Amino acid sequence: MSILLHAGLIGASTIAVFPVFWIAISSLKNLQEITSSTVLSVLPRDWTFGNYRRVLTADDGIFLTWLWNSLVVACLTTIVSVFLAASAAYAFSRYRFPGYRAALTSFLITQMFPAAILLVPIYNVVVRFGLLDNKLALVLAYSTTAVPFSVWMLKGYFDTIPISLDEAGRIDGLTPFGTFWRIIVPLSYPGIAVTAFFSFMTAWNEVAFANVILVSDRSYTLPLGLQTYVFQFSQEWDKLTAAAILMTLPALVVFFVAQRYLVSGLTRGAVKG
Repeated sequence: MSILLHAGLIGASTIAVFPVFWIAISSLKNLQEITSSTVLSVLPRDWTFGNYRRVLTADDGIFLTWLWNSLVVACLTTIVSVFLAASAAYAFSRYRFPGYRAALTSFLITQMFPAAILLVPIYNVVVRFGLLDNKLALVLAYSTTAVPFSVWMLKGYFDTIPISLDEAGRIDGLTPFGTFWRIIVPLSYPGIAVTAFFSFMTAWNEVAFANVILVSDRSYTLPLGLQTYVFQFSQEWDKLTAAAILMTLPALVVFFVAQRYLVSGLTRGAVKG
């Protein structure tokens, strides 16, 4: 039985890691070698970092512009989503008010519909407010998909924190917001780290909303910018693989910063719902 479990683990790990490994290795090959490679010729014959140099310097460094756009949008989405979700989740966890069940259920229902359904209404709102080709429009669009899940996640986490701590804060003269900010938030770093990582990745990898909201190539985010390497009848696989690896680096940094909170945040938040 142990052998079967380890074999399954190795097989699953191989399936998950091999595509990333293949892209990383391909990014160190020239275009001719990439298109002619077979499974038996995985390693490059001529190692080169020229693909990375061309990606970073092409079109006056437009890749770095896309990187900056993605970082701005992802960070703003994380800040907005975590703040709104944390405050809403605390209210749902601690208070009962008219429409409590309906409001909480509405967050759950929104998760049942694919994001494509929201494209047209969000696009109409963006155009009406004159935010087309604007990073702020993307932040608002991404927050609409990140906040509902984050509210449910953080509500489950806040439910595990004893209400007696809130009461102690009130006795010491704290306002409801002061109790939330000074007592609950410091105790909720694992749960907040999980929702922050989810919000960041939601904005970092998304391409559908960016495709309809962003117009000029200088305003593209990285996922949308990478599409410019794929044409109707040809593909620049050398640039595409190098850009894909560069795109994963910021996400890896965020993951390593948040990883120590992820397991405890997910498990504690799942105790109650």
